[in-house]
Amino acid sequence: MSSNSSKLTAPENEGQTAAAAKPAAGSHEDYHPPTSYLETIVHLFKGNIGPGLFAMGDAFKNGGLIVGPLLTVVIAVICIHCQHVLIACSKKMRDLRGDPVCADYAATVEQCFENGPIKLRGWSRTMGRLVDVFICVTQLGFCCIYFVFISTNVKQILQAYGIDLDVHLVMLLALAPVLLSSLITNLKWLTPVSLFANVCMILGLAITLYYALKDGLPEVTERAYWTNGSQLALFFGTAIFAFEGIALVMPLKNAMRKPRQFESTLGVLNVGMFLVSVMFMFAGSVGYMKWGEQVGGSLTLNLGDTILAQSVKLMVSMGVLLGYPLQFFVAVQIMWPSAKQVCGMEGRSLAGELIFRSLLVLVTLAIAELVPALGLFISLIGALCSTALALVFPPVIELIACSEPNKGPGIWICLKNLIILVLALLGFFTGSYESLKQIVKHFGEEDFH
Repeated sequence: MSSNSSKLTAPENEGQTAAAAKPAAGSHEDYHPPTSYLETIVHLFKGNIGPGLFAMGDAFKNGGLIVGPLLTVVIAVICIHCQHVLIACSKKMRDLRGDPVCADYAATVEQCFENGPIKLRGWSRTMGRLVDVFICVTQLGFCCIYFVFISTNVKQILQAYGIDLDVHLVMLLALAPVLLSSLITNLKWLTPVSLFANVCMILGLAITLYYALKDGLPEVTERAYWTNGSQLALFFGTAIFAFEGIALVMPLKNAMRKPRQFESTLGVLNVGMFLVSVMFMFAGSVGYMKWGEQVGGSLTLNLGDTILAQSVKLMVSMGVLLGYPLQFFVAVQIMWPSAKQVCGMEGRSLAGELIFRSLLVLVTLAIAELVPALGLFISLIGALCSTALALVFPPVIELIACSEPNKGPGIWICLKNLIILVLALLGFFTGSYESLKQIVKHFGEEDFH
């Protein structure tokens, strides 16, 4: 089994009580009270609504007014489909092995390789660990971006009142509240935090769009309908980053009181992701239409210096700050068991976990201090890590899980997954290359000035 063994266990059988998931007395397993449909959709919403939502204006600038929305729909449909594929493969492995609950992402990948064609079985442990690495890099990358997002918005607020602080110093000031929120170790206790963060983000978006629409929008002809290949690569990185929640899918499903409500037709996944996708489309279209080539890496950076504009920046910064612990939670879940083993700790060791969490927050702050270019950082993390998790591993494990002895997975499954993989790898390489090139260029300009 992969080191990433999710402890967010809840009974898969809806007839079981939540208490059935609780470990026996004397067990060292962590117990997380099961979550309801509404609690889970709150977490899913928060897991997908962050800086990526406010970066969609910048994404549409790189995609164009026609191509941007079309590609956003395509990416949304493929991402949601891949999340369902992950769930289906996890359930298939659970049934095959007779496990009480579905495995998390990394363990599912490992089990699919373990039970797949003989030639691939030797790769099972490596693949499971590779997914763990990608998840940790992605989630901690999100956390770094959250630091950058908060500091750039707070810096503008302070400037409006004549206080001119360096963005790096503002990041240090943000450390205390981020650190405190990151010490919450239970997913159910994070529900009110996620709910308040959602309210902040949605209200912030509503007021931002009001600002954009109140004086009307420019003529459509003033905006680019499509762009060149290098800009499209940056669009892909930002858009795929926005759909950032695949690492949360299995932990959230396993934490539910009735896990089948997660992937049903009107379940948490479909309803939550549909609403998220509509918000992305609207934010991107309106943001680019209003501010064009001057649109910021976050829409809030275009709002000006009025009191209402400052309150929006503060509100959205608070929403992002309170979203940090949910993204952080996933990485800690993977890394803490191994860290505890290395340190020779046994049992829960709450003090040890809190120290580990604190050190990890400091690492994300240090990385954020090094790369403060928000839009480019978002595009790079999206292209490099989010693509692999959202669009590469799910089709690969479906091909393996659907393969039978002496028989392939079938022509349609092969064709569908081949198309997804080609699009994913194209975005992976071009998006990463363009993002890195622009980051190097950005730092070159900073040195020049």
